[in-house]
Amino acid sequence: MPFFSYQTIKKILFNFDPETAHTIAGLGLKTLPYAPSLLRLLKNHYFVTNSVLKQTLFGVKFANPVGLAAGFDKNGEYITAMPTLGFGYTEIGTITPRPQEGNPKPRLFRLKEERSIQNAMGFNNRGCDYMV
Repeated sequence: MPFFSYQTIKKILFNFDPETAHTIAGLGLKTLPYAPSLLRLLKNHYFVTNSVLKQTLFGVKFANPVGLAAGFDKNGEYITAMPTLGFGYTEIGTITPRPQEGNPKPRLFRLKEERSIQNAMGFNNRGCDYMV
């Protein structure tokens, strides 16, 4: 599935500033639930099923120990899509009582030498009423 490879998607998204790339990725993830065939295709390609990976922590069962930390899905909008990309769990948020814009832009920076990203977004989210 070369079109959906990490390297292909990275080449496309790295043409944009980090926050725009995040927004584009989010739009794609929000669209996935409306394309069940694509969801299945992605899940078959990325999700690894192996009993060795299964975890139970505090009575909660996880398909695997690889999770997505809070900060990517700030408003709980990609919950359906995340398992298809191989994540065993997703932490959503940070959700605040009321909507907030976060810090002024730019607030997301690629650190190329470190192969990482610096997040100074400041808990921008739509608030708990939206999430509920």
